Amino acid sequence: MSRDEAIARAEAAFDSGAFLALLRAAVAMPTESQAPGQEAALRGYLDGFVAPLLARLGFESPAIHENPDGVHGPFLIAARREAADLPTVLVYGHGDTVRGYPEQWRAGLGPWEITVEGDRWYGRGTADNKGQHVLNLAALEQVIAARGGRLGFNVKLLIEMGEEAGSPGLRALCRAQAAALAADVLIASDGPRLSAERPTLFLGSRGAYNFELDVDLREGAHHSGNWGGLLRNPGTVLASAIASLVDARGAIRAEALRPPPIPEGVRAALRDIRVGADPDGPGIDAEWGEPGLSPAERVFAWNALEVLAFTTGDPDGPLNAVPPRARATLQLRFVVGTDWQNLVANVRAHLDAHGFPMVAVRPARGAEVFQATRLPVEDPWVDWAMASIAASSGKVPALLPNLGGSLPNDAFSEILGLPTLWVPHSYPACRQHGPDEHLLASSTREAMAIMAGLFWDLGADGPEILRRRRAAA
Repeated sequence: MSRDEAIARAEAAFDSGAFLALLRAAVAMPTESQAPGQEAALRGYLDGFVAPLLARLGFESPAIHENPDGVHGPFLIAARREAADLPTVLVYGHGDTVRGYPEQWRAGLGPWEITVEGDRWYGRGTADNKGQHVLNLAALEQVIAARGGRLGFNVKLLIEMGEEAGSPGLRALCRAQAAALAADVLIASDGPRLSAERPTLFLGSRGAYNFELDVDLREGAHHSGNWGGLLRNPGTVLASAIASLVDARGAIRAEALRPPPIPEGVRAALRDIRVGADPDGPGIDAEWGEPGLSPAERVFAWNALEVLAFTTGDPDGPLNAVPPRARATLQLRFVVGTDWQNLVANVRAHLDAHGFPMVAVRPARGAEVFQATRLPVEDPWVDWAMASIAASSGKVPALLPNLGGSLPNDAFSEILGLPTLWVPHSYPACRQHGPDEHLLASSTREAMAIMAGLFWDLGADGPEILRRRRAAA
């Protein structure tokens, strides 16, 4: 069979309702990794849904691994081998979701069943991430059938059940199972497209580092009439300290928190990227952020320092008193090349140099640090994937050097050493993590064709891409 026939099979699987039926079965299994006591449900998704599907696709018996942290959800690793001299792709997804919160959904909708209303398929996990990894497996099945039971490459699969809890244990698992997960490229799907209409490829993600600032000056509050003007106010001190780090328009002032110059290849990739056009999203503030950058460069190629929380005194019942303490939590979203490893020390040095030795700085308690990752846009895998997506969709896909948000991509790019290609299937207004989460049927059908084409092309072109990468190295 031909590439066109493989894509036609994928579209037929969508049109027949077979994919929707498969996704209904996945969504019907509550897998809330953020709620306590869910161990059996999380394992049940792997045993009861994923494993039977993999058997149908010719995977060897999957192995379920307990989380190395001994607390959170397990992992599934499976392989489908054709020949040792063929390329190997690692496919990743997560089967856990955020909490369902059924009471928050609109009347007639619920988190654990799919409700179809026009172009929208409502249900928890439809967009994040069951709909995305189930779609990839469904497309893989159609390519296997189109090639007469073969793919032309080997597949390894990793499904985790704790991504919504911060992917605890993922990095330790990748270190311990490096041989079982060894591959030539990662192809995965998570997050939204740039827009519902435009297929998207992203190559990594911005990192995230949360840290706390604390000004603790004395015991107890003191009457502002008797002591105002005599006692240093911790709220004023903390506000001034933050203003020394980031200015009134959101530009970062602390040199150590700024990224290196934007590579020309990244700039070129972002020239046709328009952000803030989603009618369901907030209007962007045109004058906010680093001067001289386009909106796309600010969110995909630059760092952002955000104040996530700030408290002093009692906001709900303020007293006529100088408070004793002020605290704030800040977050640095950062790109590749930022010195995040020394963030606390660098902020400490900056505050000292600007007259704020009384402001303590420390990593935020319980917050996971996500590293910044980015496959170079010049990598041969990138042009190959962009051409494949364009051929299947008839559209010019958006190329994002990295996602603006954060993913545990460093587990794959840094620990396993893989080039990483992410092809998202949801869209910015999918309401993931909130009530009424949904997937769009129209973009899902298109995504079925895209992934079938991508997997077909991998079987045809994979050895040549590997040869070109070795030659370039």
